[in-house]
Amino acid sequence: MRDDFTLFFAGDGVEALSALEREQPGLVSLDLGLPPDPEGAEPGLEALDRIMKAAPETKVVVLTGHGGRQSAIRAIQRGACDYHEKPIRLHDLRIVLQRAAYLQALEADAATQREGEAPTRFEDMLGHTSAMREIFAVVSRIARTDVTVLIQGESGTGKELLARAIHARSARCNRPFVAINCGAIPDTLLESELFGHEKGAYTGAHVQRKGKLEFAEGGTLFLDEVGEMSALLQVKLLRFLQERAIERVGGREVLRVDARVVAATNKDLNAELHAGRFREDLYYRLSVVNLTLPPLRDRGEDAVLVASAFLQRSNAEHRRKLRFGGSALAAITRHAWPGNIRELENAVARAVLMARTNFIEAGDLGIEAEHRLDLASLREARDRAERNALVAALARTRGNITQGARLLAVSRPTLHGLIARHQVNPRDFR
Repeated sequence: MRDDFTLFFAGDGVEALSALEREQPGLVSLDLGLPPDPEGAEPGLEALDRIMKAAPETKVVVLTGHGGRQSAIRAIQRGACDYHEKPIRLHDLRIVLQRAAYLQALEADAATQREGEAPTRFEDMLGHTSAMREIFAVVSRIARTDVTVLIQGESGTGKELLARAIHARSARCNRPFVAINCGAIPDTLLESELFGHEKGAYTGAHVQRKGKLEFAEGGTLFLDEVGEMSALLQVKLLRFLQERAIERVGGREVLRVDARVVAATNKDLNAELHAGRFREDLYYRLSVVNLTLPPLRDRGEDAVLVASAFLQRSNAEHRRKLRFGGSALAAITRHAWPGNIRELENAVARAVLMARTNFIEAGDLGIEAEHRLDLASLREARDRAERNALVAALARTRGNITQGARLLAVSRPTLHGLIARHQVNPRDFR
């Protein structure tokens, strides 16, 4: 065992915390039977709580006496990553410790990669699935042009975030980004909001007022829910896109406006076009580049990636050091997220306020895991850890099987078996 690890010893919880502060180990082996109650588990569980509070990134493997699986379950719930039953079988314990140490190293590498602007981040958006990386690549190519972009996708998928990313990557980034929700403003007011009005144009128009297009001069106008526009406003928007000129409501002066348009909708504009509710000429003017954001349920591991980013932000806002427990990670992965990223963000914000320990569980998120934590769930937790290690290795090697096998210290056939077992596609990481 000494050949595998550098060992530091502690006789009780106080000594353990002192060694933890002094040596800052990545891995702790904790016997739950500590004095003054070596036959019980409470002193060990209390020590575990203190260790997780002092060093939440540390991987803790607990040792339990014969028949101590219920204590092991409690330890897993409180943050331990694995357990080993006494009497100790050195070979088996070495495997458990090596697995925990490897996971700790992967998490440390992932944290370092995030600090160095990980390839999964694009402005304020996150994603490592092939669909998201393709969207990021397209935006990188077209952002510095003035081409009009149409973004389609369900509510809450991040359409405005993508529009802001396009603006941030463009030559217009130092000019205004002006957003307007076409579905939230009555038709009678939307025309004035977009194009402005002259004094006396209608009852209540006591002063001249610029519209959103003029405020976006030199920058980007984001038209959210553009599919809600009336036929009259569609005509006026089409004229602007063709001539880059507008007239305020009640005015006769033609005003030149230099503003890029990015539009978004959660409707199927093709269907709206065939139903006669959306102009064909306007559709083709808007969709010079057409991007479709996938719903969160189709983005695989991105749900956990995005949830972790929201948790990091909420931890900073509320000065907490929370982590996701096993049931929370399982629930995040399994939940359909009909409200997409917006629903996930709200769930994480709620969990940070509701969590009573340092670990967020499914109930804190307002969603339930499919299975309660029991002996079978411990096996599921190990399977999840194995899958997470596989995903992290493939992400780090961009789906390269040979490099991934070397990183995981397994043979290529073994890695292929893991890929098949966990239904992971290496192409998603290229």
